[in-house]
Amino acid sequence: MREIITLQIGQCGNQIGAAFWENIIQEHGISPEGVFKGENRSQIERANVYFTEVPGNRFVPRVVAVDLEPGVLETIRESKYGQLFRPESMVNGVSGAGNNWAKGFYTEGAELLDTVLDNIRHDVEACDLLSGFQLCHSIGGGTGSGMGSLMLQKIREEYPDRMMSTFTVIPSQRASDTVVEPYNSVLSIHHLIENSDMTFCLDNEALTRICESSLKLKSPTHHDLNSLVAHVMSGVTTSLRFPGQLNADLRKLAVNMVPFPRLHFMLSGIAPLTAEATVSYRNVTVPDLCQQMYSANNMMVNTDPSHGRYLTCAAMFRGRVSLKECEDTILNFTDKHSNLFIEWIPNSTQIAVCDVPPVGLEMAATFIGNNTAIQEAFYRIGEQFSKIFRRKAFIHWFTDEGMDEMEFTEAESNINDLINEYKQYQEATANEDLAYEGGDYAEGDYAEGDYAEGELAEGEY
Repeated sequence: MREIITLQIGQCGNQIGAAFWENIIQEHGISPEGVFKGENRSQIERANVYFTEVPGNRFVPRVVAVDLEPGVLETIRESKYGQLFRPESMVNGVSGAGNNWAKGFYTEGAELLDTVLDNIRHDVEACDLLSGFQLCHSIGGGTGSGMGSLMLQKIREEYPDRMMSTFTVIPSQRASDTVVEPYNSVLSIHHLIENSDMTFCLDNEALTRICESSLKLKSPTHHDLNSLVAHVMSGVTTSLRFPGQLNADLRKLAVNMVPFPRLHFMLSGIAPLTAEATVSYRNVTVPDLCQQMYSANNMMVNTDPSHGRYLTCAAMFRGRVSLKECEDTILNFTDKHSNLFIEWIPNSTQIAVCDVPPVGLEMAATFIGNNTAIQEAFYRIGEQFSKIFRRKAFIHWFTDEGMDEMEFTEAESNINDLINEYKQYQEATANEDLAYEGGDYAEGDYAEGDYAEGELAEGEY
């Protein structure tokens, strides 16, 4: 079966991961002891995508959880579902990464690396057919960014033909936790560009906005934010886990969503989002879901999709819905708002339909969009980075751990290249022979990223 191994790295990654397991355990009807207690056998038929079945008919999550300090993993062990996890799948250091990317990548993180890779090999060898990995982390701190980058690099070296999707919490526009966030983020994005197949971007500010405006929660907690992310994570793999009319898996999704290898940063959203008080007054239909899915208020990153254009989209419907109705609704929307979509990728929306709705709902949808507006988030981070880096502030903390200053410069030029590529494709028209026939940039050059930083910006094609 097409198994997925989940990696949770750092405090944020482990908290998102814990919410995800809580959500998925309910969907599959598994009790806190790991025993199937559901009513329908189809709930458990394909549970081995995320779970390993062990003697005694118990289901154990296929996860490796890592943190450089023990606090968060202790909390997970003591939680309601703590008994489910294999004790050796939780690996923690003692000293922490202290919000320093270099500590996570070069020193503290590197010390734990062998133990973590052994755990991953143990899980891979127990799989029939490994589909890929999903990594949860944030890139503002030290462990999720530094050790997350290290894990991406090592897994790509060891399993180059397996899918790697990441759920990455990027720094918010206003709510910043640490001063050195721009350094950690730019260094991590540099590795995500090279080593990830699909990156689902999230930020706390957008998640808080969704909780306040759509769910009408006055003061949302981290648990509320994490459960939103958990719904996206389970929605992405829903047709691997349950029977459906039209299936999608990680590889199918990537093949349809990533037109150019470097442009794999996705916006994501879920529908319906309704305040609890008004649920009983609302009848959810497919057009309703479609309307909410594409709405800027539902995006889990603080960028407005109307500032860019969609290269590709995916809509995953769950519940008893008509496939024809889903296709017609999406087609009507794309015709009506054709200016939001790139004209040279026709039929750019992939649709998947799964018969099993989420717990407590009759129908739902998960939306993923590859939109050029994501460059706004990268531009914001890059701008903050260059302000601090120009004066070489705080840089000694990183170089003391064995980093070279050149790494900062390389990472900055890589993120600038990425922004320029997004701009270039946003403005390209169907009649331009941009990278296709005889232009300066052949398709092959593109994947390698051999062009100079300024060339794209000046539009010399």
